[in-house]
Amino acid sequence: MSTIFAPVTGRGGAVTMLRLSGPAALGITRALAGALPAPRRASLRRLRHGGLLLDQALVVTFPAPHSFTGEDCAELSLHGGRAVLAAVSGALTALGARYAEPGEFSRRAFENGRLDLLEAEAMADLIAAETEAQRRLAVAGADALHQACASWRERLRQLMARQEALIDFPDEDLPPEVDAALSAGIAALRDEMYVALAAAPAAERLREGLEFVILGPPNAGKSTLLNALAGEEIAIVSEAPGTTRDALGVRLDLGGVPVHLTDTAGLRDTADAIEAEGVRRARARAARADFLLLVAGPGDDFAPAPENIPHLRLRTKADLGGPGLSARTGAGMVELRARLAEAARELTDTKGGAALARPRQIACVRDTAAALGRALELSEPELRGEELRLAAAALARLVGGIAVEEVLDAVFSGFCIGK
Repeated sequence: MSTIFAPVTGRGGAVTMLRLSGPAALGITRALAGALPAPRRASLRRLRHGGLLLDQALVVTFPAPHSFTGEDCAELSLHGGRAVLAAVSGALTALGARYAEPGEFSRRAFENGRLDLLEAEAMADLIAAETEAQRRLAVAGADALHQACASWRERLRQLMARQEALIDFPDEDLPPEVDAALSAGIAALRDEMYVALAAAPAAERLREGLEFVILGPPNAGKSTLLNALAGEEIAIVSEAPGTTRDALGVRLDLGGVPVHLTDTAGLRDTADAIEAEGVRRARARAARADFLLLVAGPGDDFAPAPENIPHLRLRTKADLGGPGLSARTGAGMVELRARLAEAARELTDTKGGAALARPRQIACVRDTAAALGRALELSEPELRGEELRLAAAALARLVGGIAVEEVLDAVFSGFCIGK
């Protein structure tokens, strides 16, 4: 096993922390810093290599197994200059360490039993969180999922034990209520998993961010509305119709929910090939949106909303004397932002339950519930027992009980370097 290192803090700050992990981590640190401080106690040391003073750093050591990765670890808090980082990194490489791959620290923590896959995914989501709602999902939602998974696993274990008893003691004249209770337990567990699956789209949308699309005829004030909601000049605004010819978007935080708000080409029949393509893209973007802002100026008709997509109709250009809101003067914009924030929260409301926020998690629970459903349809104890074992195997994949290499690569490749 090689010894790895990487910065665990962002570049450009006053301090850069380097983390080392692996069998030679403490030896390499000793070669740079001299005598090591007591474990988990920070101590100031001069770092030297090849007779040169590299930096004066805080050094902390974490002997295995009491470290993030479960291996010998050390952390060096350096001054934040790029030259300092380059010099210390060069010395670490010369002493036998190598630069870590993205997610390699977390993967070693998983392989050494310090994290399971759900905890690793939650940590990655917490690092990537842009809004308060995403932070809560990564912390509270993931914790709820972890607790639910533990409960599901224990209940499934109990169900499998009862089923094995029916297989091993077929001639013991067990009362019929034993089999009925087993079926009821399987059905209850399956139904609870389907409840979690029903809430999964909201958690996925919150993790990835929502897509809000502004749709309407040309010159209806769509670009002005985008700029007003963004608080900056994103789109070109002109009195000439057809100015916007492609989708143009901005990332917003609406009520703690990440939203990508997209301005689109005005909907109309046109002989201009480029504008026609913009209209086609506008309709395509609207068809896959999570929410639509249907915009119409004075005297305009609202564009029809695609089925099953929530939407809000907005009459614009109230500054010209009509009803509605004015993105130019700000009239009605505070109320609009509040309504959009509420819509974003409703679309991402997981009801406080287990947050299945990743396709891998959804697939594991869906496969478990499907196996439980098949078990309910079988009367032969041996066949039902096999379906319960398949359910247990699918559930084990959720926390990493079955180490499939491709799954692990997918989970940890999304981490930043240093984690």
